[in-house]
Amino acid sequence: MLGRKPYNYRRFTREQMVTNATANAPAPGERAPDFETRTLEGDLFRLGDYAGSRNLVLTFGSATCPITAGSIHALDELYADYAGEGIEFLFVYVREAHPGGDLPAHESMQQKIAAAELLRREEDVHMPIAVDDLKGSIHRHYGKLPNPTYVIDKSGRIAFRSLWSRPAEVRAALEELLERQEERGVQHAIVHGGEDTAMPVSRALLHAHRAVERGGEAAIQDFREAMGFPGRVALATSSVMEPVTLHPLRVLSGALLASGVIAGALYAGHKLRQRRFGFRSPYDIHVDARRNLLPGDEYEAVGI
Repeated sequence: MLGRKPYNYRRFTREQMVTNATANAPAPGERAPDFETRTLEGDLFRLGDYAGSRNLVLTFGSATCPITAGSIHALDELYADYAGEGIEFLFVYVREAHPGGDLPAHESMQQKIAAAELLRREEDVHMPIAVDDLKGSIHRHYGKLPNPTYVIDKSGRIAFRSLWSRPAEVRAALEELLERQEERGVQHAIVHGGEDTAMPVSRALLHAHRAVERGGEAAIQDFREAMGFPGRVALATSSVMEPVTLHPLRVLSGALLASGVIAGALYAGHKLRQRRFGFRSPYDIHVDARRNLLPGDEYEAVGI
């Protein structure tokens, strides 16, 4: 049974927060639930087609999920590094973690596809993206957590799972899996301890605002109410700190430009006061003193 409660929810609440943090997911060593879906490009994807030939990195997420926002770039780097080395990648778009007026709970496949395209465009995702159906058929079979990643080996079984998609742990698991398959000639191996259950709190803190604001004002308000004080801190912190981490050069150049404008404004104001009020800096007195010196007079600089 996949559960009787509606898969999509219209508002994020404390109850939903608890539900989202629990999972009945396939464990390391178990056979990965088979599925069939299509990517945004329309390509058919069947998990069973890769049995015996390729490994798969399978990730779930949504545009309004802070942990997705925090992991998607590093996961895309894994795709760039490992695609073509016997590893396939697939990102499955699921229900909105924080729905709101701008990005509500999906009521049609067209709406859900548009949300997936929004994520791909705004996050510049290059790995293939598939869209789960409105019932969350694929997502339900893999535990319904907001942003897990599974490494499925050539045998079709779970070699490793990161329940909150920490890319560094996924990379370590891939390295170990490829090494074992090459050295021992096996298709299946449980690697890197089998699982990573740690939640990347700092990443969620840093990227909360960027993800939740995609849902709109209602999503932001629900996040604050459900998460309480930590949620308010996360939104406030991420709105300030995230631009620095994502675009450090842009922020630096902006700061330099702003400082230049301020310095220019101060200098212009100083010159304007000089013209209007005959204002002189206390340092200018030494200029007049030097002008009035007779030849042969000695002048000793006065320190201030």
